[in-house]
Amino acid sequence: MGWSFWRRSQKRSAPQYSISDPRLAEYLGLVRSAAGVPVNENTALTLSALYRACSLIAGTVASLSLRSLRTTSDDMREQVKSWLDTPNGPEGMTQFEWVETVVWHLVLQGNAFLLHLYNGAGALAGAFPVHPNAVTVEWDEERPGGKKFTVTLDDGSTREYDASTMTQIMGPSLDGLRGMSLVERARNGIGTGLAGDESAARMFRDGALISGLVTPDEDVTPDEAQEMKDDLQVKVLGAENAGTIAFINRKLKFEKWSLSAVDAQFLESRQFQIEEISRWTGVPPHLLMQTEKATSWGTGIGEQNRGLRQFTLLGWTRRIEQRLSRLLPGGQIAEFDFASLERPSPEDEINLLIAQVNAGLLTLNEARRIRNMPPLSDPSADLPRVPPGSVAPTATPEPTQEGEPNGNGDV
Repeated sequence: MGWSFWRRSQKRSAPQYSISDPRLAEYLGLVRSAAGVPVNENTALTLSALYRACSLIAGTVASLSLRSLRTTSDDMREQVKSWLDTPNGPEGMTQFEWVETVVWHLVLQGNAFLLHLYNGAGALAGAFPVHPNAVTVEWDEERPGGKKFTVTLDDGSTREYDASTMTQIMGPSLDGLRGMSLVERARNGIGTGLAGDESAARMFRDGALISGLVTPDEDVTPDEAQEMKDDLQVKVLGAENAGTIAFINRKLKFEKWSLSAVDAQFLESRQFQIEEISRWTGVPPHLLMQTEKATSWGTGIGEQNRGLRQFTLLGWTRRIEQRLSRLLPGGQIAEFDFASLERPSPEDEINLLIAQVNAGLLTLNEARRIRNMPPLSDPSADLPRVPPGSVAPTATPEPTQEGEPNGNGDV
């Protein structure tokens, strides 16, 4: 399939489905949650907490450098060039945009499909992300363990691919055929959030949002009531009236308007929805801008941020790395570099480098290179420092003088 087709397919305004595909009902909004609102990819992303959680996962993973590594003869790893540097071709998406799109597909739909792009010599030159809703997956009866992929085109026709022309990166799965979709599994929770948004909109549109209620002791005409209201607003409201004494030539009773118990419970349920999205996506609540129940500084937040890498991001990056490694030449692997995410504060990093230099783990020039500083011309800056109390190793044992004991205690 030519690259020009996929450039045209980017103009598609809506995914194409077979009339018998159950996802057609979901796209048309016919599949509703227990809250009575339709839930699909488009409606789910109108929830600010879900959009924030998914964009944080995708954006954070995309900000990591995706490298191709090769093991050298001395059992060290070195970076090499590969199609992952420009995974969508020189005129296509950047590496950040490509990884972000793949992770969005994985987090929301549980699957990412990559159509292989080959150069004139027949070598793999890139991969184009295809939206999961446009791909149907079946077991390939002719190849045990293999899969067949049917992609729906713009004109409603279909094209079939196999593992040699398309790669599937699969999220958590119960059958090994297709990953589980977050939108489908969290349908009721997302639907409750959408219903809450609609209820909040109706409350602001139709609800009583006044600050107080003023009632006179005697009956007044509509014109007198308007005059009294205008008089109160002029003499009471605004910063210019702060600290002044208001005088109204009427006998009035003021009652403050407050939220009812039902309204307060509604607001609490809105907060709970953020926690629900946090559970589904694995993103800590404080990263979804909810800090009421967690300390907003210190080691608590730092530990939660490290937990995000260990318990959330690694689960997605490992899937991508292992699948992409199968598409690289033999001896090469794909790996995300978490160094930028795990980098400490400048003060902590400097203290750590000093400790590593003093312990002989880094040379002075290696430490300066990490801090993006020029190397020193002193030859000793390229030699590891001997820790205090240690003896520098020698290549050959020092000769002993006649009559002096050697290392074994013999003369």
